[in-house]
Amino acid sequence: MDPMNRGPEDFGHDPYGGDPYDRADRGHHDDESDARASRPRPPRDPLTPDFGQPSQGLARTVQLVSGDFLLTVNPVDGSEIEPCPPGERPGRPVKYAPAERAEMARAARPPLPAGPPLPRLPLLERQEEHERLVRLLARGRSVRLTGPSGSGRTALLDTVAEDCADIAPDGVVRLSGHRRSSNDLLYDLFAAVYNAPLHRPDRALLLELVHDIGAVVVLDDLEFGGAALDELLEATPECAFLVAATPDVAAPSADSHLEEVFLGGLGRGGGLELLERSVGRVLTDEEANWAGDLWFESEGLPLRFVQAGALLRQRDQLRADPNAFDEFGYFGGPGAPPVDAPFDAEDGHDVPLPSLADGAAPAALLASRLSESARATLRFAVALGGEIPHQAHLPALVGDTHADAALAELAGCALVTPVGGRYRLASGVQEQLATAGYADDTGGQAHTAAQHYAWWAGHPSVGPERVAAEADALLAALTVLVPVTTPAGPDEEGSVAVLLARTAAPAFAAGLSWTVWERCLRAGQEVARLSGEVAEEAYFHHELGILALLGGQLDRARAELEASIALRGALADKRGTIAGRRALALVADRSGGALPGGRTAAGEEVPAARYEESASPPGGVPAAFAPPAPPLPEPDTLVSRQAGTGPGAKPGGARRAVLTGTRRNLVAAGAGALLAAVLGTVVTLGATSNNDTPSDSVNVNPSASQGEDGGGIGADEADQGGDAGSTRRPADPGKDGIPNTSDDPTPSTGPSSGSGKPSDKPSDKPSGKPSDKPTTSKSPSTKPPTSKPPTSKPPTSKPPTSSPPPSSPEPPSTTPSSPDTSNSASGPAPSGSSAMSSPADSAPGSPSGPDASSTI
Repeated sequence: MDPMNRGPEDFGHDPYGGDPYDRADRGHHDDESDARASRPRPPRDPLTPDFGQPSQGLARTVQLVSGDFLLTVNPVDGSEIEPCPPGERPGRPVKYAPAERAEMARAARPPLPAGPPLPRLPLLERQEEHERLVRLLARGRSVRLTGPSGSGRTALLDTVAEDCADIAPDGVVRLSGHRRSSNDLLYDLFAAVYNAPLHRPDRALLLELVHDIGAVVVLDDLEFGGAALDELLEATPECAFLVAATPDVAAPSADSHLEEVFLGGLGRGGGLELLERSVGRVLTDEEANWAGDLWFESEGLPLRFVQAGALLRQRDQLRADPNAFDEFGYFGGPGAPPVDAPFDAEDGHDVPLPSLADGAAPAALLASRLSESARATLRFAVALGGEIPHQAHLPALVGDTHADAALAELAGCALVTPVGGRYRLASGVQEQLATAGYADDTGGQAHTAAQHYAWWAGHPSVGPERVAAEADALLAALTVLVPVTTPAGPDEEGSVAVLLARTAAPAFAAGLSWTVWERCLRAGQEVARLSGEVAEEAYFHHELGILALLGGQLDRARAELEASIALRGALADKRGTIAGRRALALVADRSGGALPGGRTAAGEEVPAARYEESASPPGGVPAAFAPPAPPLPEPDTLVSRQAGTGPGAKPGGARRAVLTGTRRNLVAAGAGALLAAVLGTVVTLGATSNNDTPSDSVNVNPSASQGEDGGGIGADEADQGGDAGSTRRPADPGKDGIPNTSDDPTPSTGPSSGSGKPSDKPSDKPSGKPSDKPTTSKSPSTKPPTSKPPTSKPPTSKPPTSSPPPSSPEPPSTTPSSPDTSNSASGPAPSGSSAMSSPADSAPGSPSGPDASSTI
């Protein structure tokens, strides 16, 4: 459906207007359609949600390849990741043709403001710097151009880029360093030269590809130096860089071999000439003296003279027509000239020159003479941290169908400056406007922008690349709304910031803007936690885990995915839990096949892993359902038993155990720090839920694996020999780590690990083979068991010679007893608990592990 050629609203078409970018690109405006576009969305009726509402479009899923992973961006349940099949792997990327590069460079430039084109001012007193830069770049040398904000660095870069178009085989590549890291710029350079749709190469392939790029890279607004800049230059030895930065950016290292070119202000004569070119006439003596004072105060920065020229143009309009700015409310504001001022037919209305203070900080005076749409745009820009929304968004944001012309007013007054492919407030303008009262309603402006961008980013006609191009304004709105977010009431809708992050994050991922994707996910996770939207918080944790897995950060990926699984398990979100466990299994495979606690992805114990006193399932046990853990001897020590420390252990096993435990403790500490906020949410859900809790219907236990004889594991069915209801104990590893599968006939007087209480119906017949504890025909005594006196000989691990062979038949028990499902020696699990303790669990205070002594 074309959003601009819609039929009547009676047919269920979108009543909120189409894509604003399509209206701006066509070059004309339809008043009726623009009015519908600026119309606010009608409130949804909770009683009749399906009447009069457009049908929701299908969720857009995108598949892309990152390294050796195949990523499916799923906006509903969370992204899915898997090893990329051989048939899905893309070929080696190829470079764009020269015509394609020229078209991409044109599309990356800032959009031209609506209306007549603005005159291009000449580059004055920069000929020497211009020739030196071109000469150094032609020799293949990299140069850093350093100058303060407002010194004309961007204008000089544009002129140099035009003269260097035919120097390098891959032409000129324009990049923006605003809020970009060294790694981001490498991927930006790769995307500008190579044609690789939906393909993000890994680090090794990226370095290999950018190594073959031979281009003149013009990098404006660089924000880093030192080692990061050295990394960028070393990765691209065939490129010549022209880097522009301010003096407060870190200097390059001494080994970078960067040529330094400093850019200062204009001379007095150059400043006066630029002011005359900006005004379009010769200055009077009074104006020339005023410009001289301005040159001394501004240190000759060209930006100040261009803004001063805008002040003089407005003065000329007032002298010609006293009512020139009446519709803008200029004469009604404070500091306005008197209406009955004398008027001279020759000289026009007598308007005094601006004061020197207004010339040095002209933003407030210039804005007061602009249209209401332009002033509203400035309020949005101040609220968004200086970011100017695209001119096609201004009609919907401001509420004026012709508000897209406001950008031309702001550019004509030099209140905005181009940064990459968009516009920002010029240097010092945001502070001046904030002092003049343009920052009074920052929260309301950010909320309006977030509502608009949430609708626009989810529109079916808007592609991921266009959402990524507007990323700075989107993230600025999120940044403002995060600190002021509060929990929503029962009758209130969800937070608009959560909706914006939830809608924009999949688009950032599909657009391969992963730094922006991460910033959006972290802001969304924080605002979802503050607003109490647990399902959305689980989604953001899942996406952060996927992103960490793509970046090779396995420990962080495991912590984020376990946090998401815990939240979704408490909410009974089966599909989301399955998606998280699949990703967690891939993390376990990449990290060596074991999850924390010595478990595989399926939950089985690893033979060479240590047995902890409290083992948890792979997804983690929520604090509201977990049995109380035994107290630790010391606060900073994790007490555990290591396999191989008993008799028959190999030398050096204890030292390896200590090292392994140290690494495990660090990983557990990192995961616990991340899960601290998540467990508090789970506790709240468990405390406020009714008896029909989600944990009663969703089992979060690890999946049981099949045993060697084809049956289930010991937790599925009771042991058929000895006491009824007792479970199988883990096999004792003998020498060389080989588990001993034979039954251990050594009697034990301690409490059984199979159940927390004696059986109510003891067996009437003796067992054919020794059991873990002696059985009698009498009722169990209420007295606690006492330890036997020590014998004269130390106990050995060999079975007694009088015991029958293991192959002797065992008579069946005549009195069947129901097996106890509890597998913990500390008693039955609490009600509603779906977690199952590991076979190595024992009573508090009793030794655990395969080499523990059988006597107390």
